[in-house]
Amino acid sequence: MLMGKHLIAGEWVGGDETFANTPTEGDADTFAVGSVEHVDRAARAAEDAFWSYGYSGQTERAALLRRIADEIDARGDAITDIGTRETGLPAARLEGERGRTVGQLRLFADHIEAGDYLDRRHDEALPDRQPLPRPDLKMVQRPIGPVAVFGASNFPLAFSTAGGDTAAALAAGCPVVVKGHSAHPGTSDIVAQAIDAAIKACGVHPGVFSQIQGGNRAVGQAVVQHPLIKAVGFTGSLAGGRALFDLCAARPEPIPFFGELGSVNPMFLLPAALAARGQAIAEGWAGSLTMGAGQFCTNPGIAVLLAGKDADAFVTAASAALTEVPAQTMLTDGIAHAFHQGRDRLQATDGVREVLTTSCDLRNATPYLFATTAAEWLNNEELGEEVFGPLGMVVVADDLDQMRAVALQLQGQLTCTVHMDADDTETAAALVPVLERKAGRLLANGFPTGVEVCDSMVHGGPYPASTNFGATSVGTLSIRRFLRPVCYQNMPSEVMPQA
Repeated sequence: MLMGKHLIAGEWVGGDETFANTPTEGDADTFAVGSVEHVDRAARAAEDAFWSYGYSGQTERAALLRRIADEIDARGDAITDIGTRETGLPAARLEGERGRTVGQLRLFADHIEAGDYLDRRHDEALPDRQPLPRPDLKMVQRPIGPVAVFGASNFPLAFSTAGGDTAAALAAGCPVVVKGHSAHPGTSDIVAQAIDAAIKACGVHPGVFSQIQGGNRAVGQAVVQHPLIKAVGFTGSLAGGRALFDLCAARPEPIPFFGELGSVNPMFLLPAALAARGQAIAEGWAGSLTMGAGQFCTNPGIAVLLAGKDADAFVTAASAALTEVPAQTMLTDGIAHAFHQGRDRLQATDGVREVLTTSCDLRNATPYLFATTAAEWLNNEELGEEVFGPLGMVVVADDLDQMRAVALQLQGQLTCTVHMDADDTETAAALVPVLERKAGRLLANGFPTGVEVCDSMVHGGPYPASTNFGATSVGTLSIRRFLRPVCYQNMPSEVMPQA
């Protein structure tokens, strides 16, 4: 059963206005619209909760994370049912995403119990050191305070209400205020119910989690500008993320904004690999490009390769593979409209050739394939802008120097991929130093869709892929975003935090 309200510090709160979701089938559901007053109430509750939750032990927080995972699993069928209706995603995709969501909650629980994330350091006192004695110094990572999280449109579970940002903040010891995404409020509603049940079962302060649904731009602004919010996690568009980033920086007390804003995730196909297995790479690219209607932030939208018969064969094979992909339902009408606009922009661009043109309308998406030269790419920065959906572009370079020039001109990316064989090693060795300055994750002979949740994963990169190149929004390292180092000098152990 949907509550249709905001969850604020353990209470389900309505409002004067309502909005409806837009399911792909069936009747719409109605939800309360958030307000600035709701934001203030949630932030104040989060600050109150921090005085206990922020000073709790890892075992207590790990128990909460595991209980949230259990409560989400217990509502699995209901989440899948409404999630498929709201997003158009297939049930298997939602079930897999739920597995990832609960998996990262349990992984983070194990990780914080081990304690390594605290980076504890101790320099013992040297009272007899000359010419000056050294005091006893202990350093440990401490939670920063209440964190705001914006739900993502393309991941209704893994990057939304109980997704990676929320899990990382709770693991760190930070209460969370979630601004739910209006594309899937019903899914967020049920997940919030799971979190609420877990908080009550564990006896944690109810202010440790709140979720506010809907609301106009002023509500989002209020979330990032509230003086009690100490950091923001965001996954979404470049325009929206940059606007929130600027608001965070303009506060009287600026706070970090951890935004993941998008990427074209270029692939570089080196000559030997292209000659040996160009068709297989083309077919794999088509599958990655259209997975989930191309609505992945790691969607590999660009393929860079050298001119010649192997390049021609690759384009032919990619076009043939894409032709077999049927129309898919996009997450929202707005995303579909933006995809159509991106397609139209490329179709009207001089120097860009249409390889595969299909027909789609309303909330549907079908694949498109374009081709251009490296010279055109280097002269038109708009060709490097993301088109969010199943659209790919082949960039054909005259030689390896021009391919390197394309790499050098790239903006920050989440991923860059090199397809190589043994005979490409020397070329790859020259290209990788450029690519590692452009992306947070480098791949060899693979496709970037599919982000493993583990200790070594980096999901981030130089701007505009993300707003903080030193952070990741996936993996256990993401917990460090919501911690800060504190040094304790000659401090008795009895008054130091449990950590």
